[in-house]
Amino acid sequence: MAGLAAAFGSGAMTNSISEIEFTDLILVTGSNTTENHPIVGMKVKRAVRQRGAKLIVIDPREIDLVKYADIWLRQNPGTDVAVLNGLMNVIITEELYAGEYVENRTDGFNALKKVVAKYTPEHVETITGIPAGDLRRAARMYARADRAAILYAMGMTQHISGTDNVKSCANLAMLCGNVGIEGGGVNPLRGQNNVQGACDMGALPNVFPAYQQVASEEARAAFTEAGGGAVSLSAKRGLTVVEMMNAAHEGKIKGLYIMGENPMLSDPDLSHVKESLKQLDILVVQDIFLTETARLADVVLPSACFAEKDGTFTNTERRVQRVRKAVEAPGLARSDWEIIADLSGRMGYPMNYASAEEIMNEIRRVTPSYGGITYERIETEGLQWPCPNASHPGTKFLHRDRFSRGQGLFHAIEYIPPAELPDDAYPMILTTGRVLYHYHTGTMTRMARGPSERCPESLVEINPADARRLEIEEGQFVKVTSRRGTVSAKARLTERSAKGTIFMNFHFHEAAVNLLTNPALDPIGKIPEYKVCAVKVEAA
Repeated sequence: MAGLAAAFGSGAMTNSISEIEFTDLILVTGSNTTENHPIVGMKVKRAVRQRGAKLIVIDPREIDLVKYADIWLRQNPGTDVAVLNGLMNVIITEELYAGEYVENRTDGFNALKKVVAKYTPEHVETITGIPAGDLRRAARMYARADRAAILYAMGMTQHISGTDNVKSCANLAMLCGNVGIEGGGVNPLRGQNNVQGACDMGALPNVFPAYQQVASEEARAAFTEAGGGAVSLSAKRGLTVVEMMNAAHEGKIKGLYIMGENPMLSDPDLSHVKESLKQLDILVVQDIFLTETARLADVVLPSACFAEKDGTFTNTERRVQRVRKAVEAPGLARSDWEIIADLSGRMGYPMNYASAEEIMNEIRRVTPSYGGITYERIETEGLQWPCPNASHPGTKFLHRDRFSRGQGLFHAIEYIPPAELPDDAYPMILTTGRVLYHYHTGTMTRMARGPSERCPESLVEINPADARRLEIEEGQFVKVTSRRGTVSAKARLTERSAKGTIFMNFHFHEAAVNLLTNPALDPIGKIPEYKVCAVKVEAA
């Protein structure tokens, strides 16, 4: 993934949220934008309704944005690479691509051209179910737009081919010259409010802050020096969440420190997760509520919520913004940094910080892209990285003149099917996601009366044709079973889900959908395949 990370900012939006409203065409794929990112969804709708932007939606489910779309490509779940290769096949065959841009700013075009040659619209239709004519129309629409933005979310990444999906989006954008221009780009919509900031700060298994590789001797030397030389930094890549659970299950990890995460609802194959956590010698959970995971912990450290502490969040468009303490934290709850610093000191490595601002000043010293971001500068308005020095205005969109690696790199990618497809024993596909009224594992939103009144329980979305075949009625309890477990919830009959596919959210522990999901991992990104697994559905 090194080429992709170098070219596209390690998962950050290449462009800005404000640009969405003023572009010529928006392609949304793998993102139920109005429910998962309502502010961005509002921008998309306004671009279409008030400014005449074209909208292409690629999604197996009839999401709300379909109502605003010029064309909706309803693919079979897990076939995204085939769809994108099919779009590029049309664009290259009909010579609609940005020839000068491809020639001057990219590498690898011939390899890409060779691979996508076989993904004719007719061939893609046999894989994806998308009519060949619709694919051609969408390809021409995207290629002919002066500026086109791609928006995607976890519907693209949570597959064993998630990295391939993202690279394919990058291929399409570069093919038509839409990277490095205002109103264009490849724009992942992050799943949590500060997940971008966490990644920027090195909360990934293979990088230090600012995506400096742990394998780099130069980077290790710099961070050793910044830490006063007190510790030796390993060049070994760490583990991702699912890999940690597997290692705990095998006895290779003896202790876990879990902060602001609830894997007992959010990880795939929850039965395996629970068994893994029970294998540990010690489990420490640091959180604001007693989550399902915290209930299994040996030690629970109560932390302050966003309104009870100072600091910064970095949002999905790379914008670093201030967070200010509004109220005192209850009981023994403290800011996360204070807990970590105290614990570190007791374990022999002093972290003598006086304030969150002091930590931010250290971040500026070791994180080049944050070098010019001070509390004073973001007092009233956030700044977008890269912002390397105090006189830099921040960066509205990336790669204006060149990519980080010099040339943008095309990746020639073949379609591979999902890890688990329907068969006689498990004849349907389950896909998962969120609903507007709840957030992630419901740790906060299910504590609030309003969201819980709006969405009080988990539902199984099932197509009416499937319901008739299975003799299931609206509101009836149904049992959903995969190779890993069984959950029960009420049926909602709707054509939003295609025949042969059901949809469930993962907000409710009473119907913990991740008891069912497949822990198969993308070989590069190590993200599990939440979006496709084989299930059987029956009346409970």
